[in-house]
Amino acid sequence: MADVRSYLSFLARNPRFLTFGTLAAFFSSFGQTFFIALFGGAWRAEFELSHGGYGSIYSAATLMSGACLIWLGKKIDRVDLRHYTVFVCLGLTAACLFTAVVSSAWMLVPAFFALRLTGQGLMSHVSNVAMARYFQLDRGKAISIASLGHPLGEAILPTLAVLLIGALGWRFSWGVFGGLLLIGLIPLMLWLLRGHGAREQARQNAAAATEANQDAHSWSLRQVLRDPVFYPVIICMLAPPFITTGLFFHQVHLAETKGWSLEWLATCFAGFAGAQVLASLIAGALADRTGAIRMLPFYLPTLGLAALVLAVFDHPAAAAVYLFLAGLTGGANFILLGAVFAELYGTGHLGGIRSVVQACMVFATAGAPALFGWLLDADIGFEALTVGCTLYVAGAVLLLALLQMPLRARAAQQTAAKV
Repeated sequence: MADVRSYLSFLARNPRFLTFGTLAAFFSSFGQTFFIALFGGAWRAEFELSHGGYGSIYSAATLMSGACLIWLGKKIDRVDLRHYTVFVCLGLTAACLFTAVVSSAWMLVPAFFALRLTGQGLMSHVSNVAMARYFQLDRGKAISIASLGHPLGEAILPTLAVLLIGALGWRFSWGVFGGLLLIGLIPLMLWLLRGHGAREQARQNAAAATEANQDAHSWSLRQVLRDPVFYPVIICMLAPPFITTGLFFHQVHLAETKGWSLEWLATCFAGFAGAQVLASLIAGALADRTGAIRMLPFYLPTLGLAALVLAVFDHPAAAAVYLFLAGLTGGANFILLGAVFAELYGTGHLGGIRSVVQACMVFATAGAPALFGWLLDADIGFEALTVGCTLYVAGAVLLLALLQMPLRARAAQQTAAKV
């Protein structure tokens, strides 16, 4: 009950900026795999693509977007958040409108590249960095509230997309999305950022007041990339985006294999979204109370169970169970990806650090569609794929448990540097 009151009080104090973070996460949905994959059947039919060929196009475009994200993501440390947000919103709008007019398979490459870079990459980056940077004491709560935009998109947009595809076709559907973004997105986001100049000045003043401790508190990007602990943590935390992207991208084929209707599967995403909301709110409160690092070994097992459900069951109810369990891990992962690296390395260079983290996530989501597609083309079924996913999760849980001591030691150093 106390946590509920603390969330409501926090929301009442910061309604506009928290809404900004939430909407940035929501609009990232147009570049997320769960949404793009809904159009996969139409694209494969129109451009005569195999599962592997379609997945390879998507993976290549995603890899290119991840490479660009490393450079563009760092700019948020130097560019006014308002200007950066306008740039990203314009890019996402252009990506949607371009997707509406693609006329061949090769044109899907720049379309996917633009959607992944501006949507999954930069819109998520804006949301996460803004919340982590400007809320020092309530970072977990801020990230958890803003991350609700992701499940909100997952609850609303799949059903909307299926309805629009049925009524208008895939081209007009993307045109509708681009038109709505063009008309309303930038004015809305700028209105939500009114008064941001004072917020930024306050942050800079606070940083200047503790400048003597900043060397110990904030790691540079170069230092982070030399830290041997950074890489195993990233590999483990990439399990949720890697696995869910592979499954979501081929969800049309998954539904066909299991005998589920696409409409039913789209409806089940509401359970995925609800689970993410529940997990993100709990994880946000726990991150503020106990620290995000202590939570790392405990949030992945539900993803392993989700994969096992797909391996064992074909009943339509399995779709709802699998998505709910995967949503629990996904909701916590949004919080931990935002909070863990701030706890470990400070916030002075968080934009650059988060750009690398986000790029790694993009690279993971780039590999999954192609790998899963090639395996499916080789007649390796979803049952074998999901058993492999379960083993990946089990290994990640064990590794994160073994890394607790060095991770807590690094976090303690950052805490001491702030005093």
